[in-house]
Amino acid sequence: MVQALLDSRAEEITNKALEVALSGDGPVLRAILDRLCPAKRDAPVALSLPPLKSASDLPSAMTAILESVAAGEVTPSEATALAGLVETHRRALEASELEKRIAALEANGA
Repeated sequence: MVQALLDSRAEEITNKALEVALSGDGPVLRAILDRLCPAKRDAPVALSLPPLKSASDLPSAMTAILESVAAGEVTPSEATALAGLVETHRRALEASELEKRIAALEANGA
């Protein structure tokens, strides 16, 4: 019921909120701007990593991430997210390697 009332008077409410905000009410202005332009929670990170085809490639990827943090190219929290992706990739490589080993053992009758 409340939503229906708000929906029926949305234009009027919006205009009043803008009027109040533009007359100098900082909190109302901030609330409107936060709704119109919400803060980004995530953004693409431009970072070149070496190809990650095996576990031996992972240290160079982590080095690239750490060097990017040291150079101020990515934030520590972005680096943490990237390191998490590298770790997920490591687990995928490990699972693939284990699958190959098990298949080879089964093929040899062990």
